[in-house]
Amino acid sequence: MSIKERLGRELLFFDGGMGTLLQAEGLKAGELPEVWNLEFPDRIEKIHRQYYEAGSDIVLANTFGANACKFHHDKYLPEDAVRAALDAARTAQKKAAKGRETYVALDIGPTGKLLKPMGDLAFEDAYEAFVREVRCGQRYGADLIHIETMSDTYEVKAAVLAAKENADLPVFVTMIFDEKGKLLTGGDVPSVVALLEGLKVDAIGINCGLGPRQMLPILKEMRKYTSLPVIVKPNAGLPRQRGGETYYDVGPTEFAETMSEIVESGANIIGGCCGTTPEHIRHMVEICRNLNMLPPEEKQDTIVSSYGQAVILAEKPLIIGERINPTGKKRFKEALKSHDMDYILREGITQQDKGAHILDVNVGLPDIDEAAMMQDVVQELQSVTSLPLQIDTVDAKAMEAAMRIYNGKPMLNSVSGKQESMDRVFPLVQKYGGVVVGLTLNEQGIPADAKTRIAIAGKIIEEAARYGIPKKDIVIDVLTMTVSSEKDGARVTLEALKGVRERYKVRTVLGVSNISFGLPRRPVINSHFYTMALQSGLTAGIINPSSEEMMQAYHAYNALMGYDENCVSYIERYAAAPQMEGKEKTSVIGAGSGMTLSYAIERGLKEEAHRIARELVKEKEPLDIIQSDLIPALNIVGEGFEKGTIFLPQLLMSADAAKIAFAVIKDVLTVSGKEETKKEKIILATVKGDIHDIGKNIVRVLLENYGFEVIDLGKDVEPEVIVNQAVKENIRLVGLSALMTTTVASMEETIRILRETKPDCKVMVGGAVLNQEYADRIGADFYGKDAMQSVRYAQELLL
Repeated sequence: MSIKERLGRELLFFDGGMGTLLQAEGLKAGELPEVWNLEFPDRIEKIHRQYYEAGSDIVLANTFGANACKFHHDKYLPEDAVRAALDAARTAQKKAAKGRETYVALDIGPTGKLLKPMGDLAFEDAYEAFVREVRCGQRYGADLIHIETMSDTYEVKAAVLAAKENADLPVFVTMIFDEKGKLLTGGDVPSVVALLEGLKVDAIGINCGLGPRQMLPILKEMRKYTSLPVIVKPNAGLPRQRGGETYYDVGPTEFAETMSEIVESGANIIGGCCGTTPEHIRHMVEICRNLNMLPPEEKQDTIVSSYGQAVILAEKPLIIGERINPTGKKRFKEALKSHDMDYILREGITQQDKGAHILDVNVGLPDIDEAAMMQDVVQELQSVTSLPLQIDTVDAKAMEAAMRIYNGKPMLNSVSGKQESMDRVFPLVQKYGGVVVGLTLNEQGIPADAKTRIAIAGKIIEEAARYGIPKKDIVIDVLTMTVSSEKDGARVTLEALKGVRERYKVRTVLGVSNISFGLPRRPVINSHFYTMALQSGLTAGIINPSSEEMMQAYHAYNALMGYDENCVSYIERYAAAPQMEGKEKTSVIGAGSGMTLSYAIERGLKEEAHRIARELVKEKEPLDIIQSDLIPALNIVGEGFEKGTIFLPQLLMSADAAKIAFAVIKDVLTVSGKEETKKEKIILATVKGDIHDIGKNIVRVLLENYGFEVIDLGKDVEPEVIVNQAVKENIRLVGLSALMTTTVASMEETIRILRETKPDCKVMVGGAVLNQEYADRIGADFYGKDAMQSVRYAQELLL
């Protein structure tokens, strides 16, 4: 029986940790574990055999780091390591799993790099690195592909596409969440579910970072949103030290007992991660084998997502901002032609600030490369806002280009009832995932009556199902006709809107402002029609959120229909507001001379930050600009990041904007001969044996923007190199990073030598495998849970 046939029908068991067992077998810090597949295959086979004997149904081949970005060796290629890994796993399977249906999985871990725009790795380069690994896995006999320990939705999308486009194997994906249910890059559980279900993976879940008890609430939230089987693979608690050795504080019995609770809470596939051993898995299998498993349940939520949040289209209406669209907007057309990206970004930011939940993105002009422009605008928008985007185009090439690089599950505008349109759009939705807007028009045009529009909606839903696209991913637009030219236009639209909701139980969308074209005082007509549409079942109106009339209608409707509990939002908005004059406002927040440098930095508007800084240095002292504009803006963004209201991409884009502004100020200081305040130097390094430097690089960017000079020694750095540099530069603070449990010993050794050689130097540490207790045990002065905490400590210590 294939594993897909067993998924969700019976409880399946993964294996446990590999790294700690390899250490016990003699793996040294800094060695690539995958090289052992070639040089010590008997030891790899022995570990796999122990897991099969413990009861594992699925064993992961030792290929976690065998991608082209991470695996670099003088003698071997990644393909060599993958082939040998699968050979060892197959040999163990034949010896230890006789009489049982078991499987070997190709294990795919992260590249260890941040993808652009946050980092320097291009999406397609990450994709190609994973492709090499996937093709080897397919060629050498893997039964499935397991993508795990992913902390970035963008990187996991690259890995999933590589798997789906280059193999025909089942694809499982597990992400690494913190205790708040967040990814490193800000994603939450529903946004991850939306993305991965859209990409048509076979099972999703959680691994690493947390112990079994801490994973329970994340599992429950995942079950709330997903229709797929759920995987849970916790660590054996937290890493600790005893007698110079690293161990984990949850033993096999406690682990197994908690895993039984995890099964009862809805897990369908369970196993272990860091610190778990064959004994952990043996106890887990014995206790959980006969438990009643909760099968996956089909969910009907209509969800769109970005890297940082999910938006659920439900009963409470939503706002889709309409302003990123050249139709009737001369200045916007100029911005597209001149590639004035900051103007376009300001349109998006303004709509977010005014209350939009989703941003429509239309960049179609006859004389530009729409596919290239759509890619650029989508990527740039996603660097400054976490709102989901609606990709609005009739150009199939532009639609696919945007869907491929979009970080999340987008909304798509649109498909129609024309067979040609459905044949063109539905394969893209099937491949990349998305919530698609269905326009109720067909080969004969837009029907004049509601009944025919409703029938076309049914045709769209039925055709989508043939591609495996569920009804929850279809949102119907019954089309708004101009009332000045069609006297029954509004009535027919409202009748069709109500009919679609009642008959098909799908969500709906309308371009509301079309109703008033050619009429004076358009906001009056728009706002009244908007309220009528909401009452008739409109889920999401495509409107201008800067129009006060439209927002009054929106907030009043929510208050009257009970969607605004205790009228809190209405009161907050209008209790102290002056009476409006009925004029539609379309100005962009921060545009023109009114924008401040602080605002440009907070929003990550790099070109504006450069322009405003050049103007400011003509009027103010450079050091005053740093103190009154740059530092306060960075503090606001940093505080937002700590509170979870600002996400990593926005944090880094703000840092880039500040860096650009600071470069302008620095040039003036140099020309004027004024001395810049001497910067405190800080050493950063990823310790010996560890090749992951994402966290270190984030800390470096932020420290530099707060005025520190960072000496970045890179990754896999010998303790002596760090200590010698600290002595040479008379450093007062060293920051050390480690992601792998196998390299924490190097961190402890570095701290020990620093204490002996330069006792006045403080040490801050960070990384996914660390916690406060562990940091205390290895002698660190400070443990930073995130990058901003490290900045705060440096400020307290050095400034």
